[in-house]
Amino acid sequence: MKSELPSPSGAASAIEHRCDVLIIGSGAAGLSLALKLAQHCQVIVLSKSDRNEGSTRYAQGGIAAVFDEQDSIDAHVQDTLLAGAGLCDEAAVRFTAERAKSSLEWLIGFGVPFDTETDDKGEQRYHLTREGGHSHRRILHAADATGEALQITLNDAVSAHPNIHFFERYNAIDLIPSKTREGSCTGAYVWNRQREHVEVIRANFITLASGGGSKVYQYTSNPDVSSGDGVAMAWRAGCRVANMEFNQFHPTCLYHPQARNFLISEALRGEGARLVHEDGTPFMTRFDERGDLAPRDVVARAIDYEMKRLGADCMYLDISHKPADFIVKHFPNIYRKCRSLGIDITRQPIPVVPAAHYSCGGVMTDFNARTDLDNVYAVGEVAYTGLHGANRMASNSLLECVVFASSAAEHILSRLDDTPTDEEIAPWDESQVSNSDEEVIIQHNWHELRLFMWDYVGIVRTDKRLERALRRIQLLEQEIAEYYAHFRVSNNLLELRNLVTVAELIVRCAMQRKESRGLHFNLDHPETSDNPQPTILIPSKTRQLAEPGTLAT
Repeated sequence: MKSELPSPSGAASAIEHRCDVLIIGSGAAGLSLALKLAQHCQVIVLSKSDRNEGSTRYAQGGIAAVFDEQDSIDAHVQDTLLAGAGLCDEAAVRFTAERAKSSLEWLIGFGVPFDTETDDKGEQRYHLTREGGHSHRRILHAADATGEALQITLNDAVSAHPNIHFFERYNAIDLIPSKTREGSCTGAYVWNRQREHVEVIRANFITLASGGGSKVYQYTSNPDVSSGDGVAMAWRAGCRVANMEFNQFHPTCLYHPQARNFLISEALRGEGARLVHEDGTPFMTRFDERGDLAPRDVVARAIDYEMKRLGADCMYLDISHKPADFIVKHFPNIYRKCRSLGIDITRQPIPVVPAAHYSCGGVMTDFNARTDLDNVYAVGEVAYTGLHGANRMASNSLLECVVFASSAAEHILSRLDDTPTDEEIAPWDESQVSNSDEEVIIQHNWHELRLFMWDYVGIVRTDKRLERALRRIQLLEQEIAEYYAHFRVSNNLLELRNLVTVAELIVRCAMQRKESRGLHFNLDHPETSDNPQPTILIPSKTRQLAEPGTLAT
């Protein structure tokens, strides 16, 4: 698994690790894939922070699947297509919905503690809740901390498996292109954050499961690790990306100076919570006939509009009309957090604002999770599968992670006998760089990027705002490239380098879409196109894979 490499003069000796499959990311997608592969091969899972830190852990609502006999796969498909505002790939939606129940049963087999209730016959069944965009109750959940329960359960299973090797506090820097097999990679350069040293991981197959890039915005519900690393690495390596303009802003994040990034689950609205002004006046029915259960893009724009119209700092989410014991039982995590900040949600409304939450676009894949690079896969938020279209429906994200982890595992396992290359990999050369004494430059660039992305490329956009954003991004790219060339890498530098790439991809996709649809709303193009298509960006060199919605062989 580990060996020493000769290094250029003046550089420290390089460490090389070897495995069959390298998985970059330790959330639901990465851990599910690792567990499905580990009986057959050696797996390394790379985690940028500790193994529990990532977007999965903070997911509250649940996972969508058809368990109720009154529900149907067709209904799940139609709800997803409607929420996706005409831009979902219907084949991808059906592929996911048809595999949803078996995917959840696989999670249940590992012990994920989904909530149960007693039915009219006195038998136990899973408690199903409903969220925005869903026509039926089909959300399995573990109270209001489903992601945490899922993360802990999968981590326990991974930790117990001898073929899965966890590398915590490692940043992936770049994929390493093969010199002998065009369109494939031999591994990745990674930065050991504890030793502050760059190492090499050689792998026959690589899967990006690194999540999204919502940290590109000033206000986000995501943890600090969500810096778009996988998308940026894949783009630099030659993979196409699609639909990067569709950034989902979760409509209800807690508005409180001591609770940055705390999400207020959509499940509250599913159980009857209402969005109201400070005086208690509800307003959602003025924007959509579905009222408080409208999809997230509609609700986020409505809250943003009301805040700007009234000059208000926030709107309010009120569930206090429900019995107190019901609220505490179903939303214990939210209740405790708000109570710790002096807000009793059984008696008063919750102040909420929208925040960047989810990237609907990403690295293009087929149904086997294959990217444009032959032995590189992408699963979860980092990927564009066609499932989400112009707006992700609630509780389809964790589902996508598990469904496509399964299909990726099947495809990788079918190829394990492929002859791996043993070509030489150049060790990382730090002999021409030095430690930086100007870390403040990174901080200033970071702040500037996130601020103008929020102001110019946020919930409501214009052509002029997008042009301004692109000019600023190009200036930042020059500064960051120069900095990267002269100084040793650090966590902040690597993340900033990736975020500025993601920002450019978002803006370029947004500039290409001359309409308003789903999560992309442009005041200069308020109309909706009659023939919507995915926005696809192509690097200078790329191998064409199967079109989205088809199975690669």
